Amino acid sequence: QVRLVESGGGSVQTGGSLRLSCWASGPGHVFSSLAMAWFRQAPGKERELTAGISYSGGKTYYLDAVKGRFTISRDNAKNTVYLQMNDLNPEDTAVYYCAAEFMDYDVIPSNMWSAWGRGTQVTVSS
Repeated sequence: QVRLVESGGGSVQTGGSLRLSCWASGPGHVFSSLAMAWFRQAPGKERELTAGISYSGGKTYYLDAVKGRFTISRDNAKNTVYLQMNDLNPEDTAVYYCAAEFMDYDVIPSNMWSAWGRGTQVTVSS
């Protein structure tokens, strides 16, 4: 079982930046088999896939609303995935969750994410 621990949330003003980190427990060869993702859930809304990255890092996915502003990356040597968030706006306010899934192929699953972190709050004020 993979344990995920997020960090880096906080409060910023519109136009600000934050970088979220998600560390995964376990040996390096385990992490390098994991597709990773960031989901977010705003108050009263459903959780949505915000960004995803395949186990090699060669494939990425972004929600249309964050394209050009958010960048997902991973460091397999550190068992860590990052979400760099720039030009934040109040609509980005949400709890951000890290998720992971073992994959046999270097793709990003659309569902079936089996490991989840506890989430980190991001608040953007106008």
